[in-house]
Amino acid sequence: MPAACPKQGCDPFAQTQRSKLQHRRARINQQINKEMRMRAGAENLFRATSNHKVKETVALELSYVNSNLQLLKEELEELNSCMDVYQNDSEAISVPMIPLGLKETKELDLMVPLRDFICEHYGEDGALFDKEIREFMELRQAMRTPSRNEAGLELLMEYYNQLYFLDNRFFPPSKNLGVFFHWYDSLTGVPSHQRALAFEKGSVLFNIGALHTQIGARQDRTTLQGVDRAIDAFQKAAGAFNYLKENFSNAPSLDMSAPSLNMLVHLMIAQVQECVFEKVTLIHAQDDFLTQLQIAQEAARVEDVYSLVHQTMTQAHVKGYVPFSWTTMVHVKSEHFKALSHYYTAIALCDCPVASDANLPEHEKVFIQFHVTMPEGPSLRVLLQDQEERRKLGKAHLKKAIMRHEEAMRIHGLCKILRKMDILQEVLSFAHKRSLSKYSDIDHEEDFFETGDAPDIHPKTHQRPEIKSPNFSQAKVTDIFHRLVRTRGPLTVFSAKNKWHPARKVHLVRGESGFGFTLRGDSPVLIAGVISGGCAAEAGLKEGDFIISVNGKDCRWSKHAEVVQLLKMFWDLMDRKSAAMSSGGSLLKNNKENSRKSLMNSKSASTLLAWKKSKRSKNSTYSLPFAAVGDNEATY
Repeated sequence: MPAACPKQGCDPFAQTQRSKLQHRRARINQQINKEMRMRAGAENLFRATSNHKVKETVALELSYVNSNLQLLKEELEELNSCMDVYQNDSEAISVPMIPLGLKETKELDLMVPLRDFICEHYGEDGALFDKEIREFMELRQAMRTPSRNEAGLELLMEYYNQLYFLDNRFFPPSKNLGVFFHWYDSLTGVPSHQRALAFEKGSVLFNIGALHTQIGARQDRTTLQGVDRAIDAFQKAAGAFNYLKENFSNAPSLDMSAPSLNMLVHLMIAQVQECVFEKVTLIHAQDDFLTQLQIAQEAARVEDVYSLVHQTMTQAHVKGYVPFSWTTMVHVKSEHFKALSHYYTAIALCDCPVASDANLPEHEKVFIQFHVTMPEGPSLRVLLQDQEERRKLGKAHLKKAIMRHEEAMRIHGLCKILRKMDILQEVLSFAHKRSLSKYSDIDHEEDFFETGDAPDIHPKTHQRPEIKSPNFSQAKVTDIFHRLVRTRGPLTVFSAKNKWHPARKVHLVRGESGFGFTLRGDSPVLIAGVISGGCAAEAGLKEGDFIISVNGKDCRWSKHAEVVQLLKMFWDLMDRKSAAMSSGGSLLKNNKENSRKSLMNSKSASTLLAWKKSKRSKNSTYSLPFAAVGDNEATY
């Protein structure tokens, strides 16, 4: 493999905090892999031996290995909780987001396996395709360290799209290439490997989602442009994880299991909702009553979705897997935004002027649906028009806000990793002090009434998060192994799923009733039927053959009508002369595997993707003149 990566979107040696973090994660992954191999060997020895002293020695070794593994996993969890590295560099204080680190993978040498397959399956000298194989391997090496921007995403997309071609060309369903794809779990560092290319594709797709989370976390969300970019990035991350959950199953690593992916989708949606709240606060800077109520409901919506994420994270399937710092962060945010919903409600009631008679009906309409349950006390109209009643209810909301702020700070203090995050501490402390200050402003010494319990705010949002599935067509790629398709034919037919007989030449002489065969399909045209006793049958033409050339003219890519036109051109010549018709060999059949067909051409290469044979009856042939020939079957 090359020492440096020239691919755009690849930045493996940039001395940034993030790249150093990735290198540390890779080192820990390797150490975890080594310790797990040692543990597997020790466990096998412990089960196999009957010697008591040996068992004691092995048990001691197992204890030591398990201790090392625990320390390594704790170190990896701390790395995965280093959210500061992925945040933006703005001096403004904003709540940090939760990004994901990329899955690490080992280098992979495909030179020999692909060479051998090209030789065996396609009848070509595999060494002639060394350049293409090397180009693919360099692309894979580059995608291991994508840059944290759009170019990095395009690089991952490019590799993912190339895997589609690789799958069709080199991975038949009933045979493997003897190649193992090794990937490390993004959170635990536990190694996994599979021969299936689907594992490679799924891991790349996971990294596409993870990179979107890193791009979203780094945006400056104090600007409208930055918050819109963050929303887009987290929605695309949710789409990638959701697509992975729906299209890939039986993943060997926990980070790609259905419960974990479901949790990640919910987490991304919650972070989108948080960004929407920040966007609303940026757009609506004015302090009018309805705007403050809208902001309060947006905050309640954020609290609602983070509560759902927290429930998902504490379920049995993922509870022991998700980093404690993540679960704590989500719980802290849930309490924090619940506090904010009550704070902004208090601001609306205490700081905004009483509605005029003209605006009162609109205020009543909004406020009657604002609380989950209507607050106790006077009627709605009196509450909205009486400044003292508004102050009392606002004071109750502030009291609840302060309680929620203090609970958020208490939960935050339980996590050692979060205590190191100065920015989160600043956000929580600032919000708490702001609520205390406001409470002090509206609290009167002559207040002898007991502050009631403010009802919760009904969650509502003006912008629902959208799960944006990956747009793979956005990354335009040229098939690296296109030379195979040029010499063989369409990928829809000539693939690793089909194995072919060598091409053979068939010499036909037109009889009185024509050639005696039926054509169907396009690119290439198929011999759908051969009339028994006809010229074609006597020449050795068989049902299921593909016409790959007529009189030396390549027909692999020709449409039905184009092949018919070629035959028509030689109609008169066929009266006394024979035309040389090269016919690709019929598909090999295997009764045990209906989908297993194959083809091998001699010197002219075959191509890719499965062609399923029609179940049309052999008797359904027609005697039509050439002028009537279209895309339907016809006998010639």
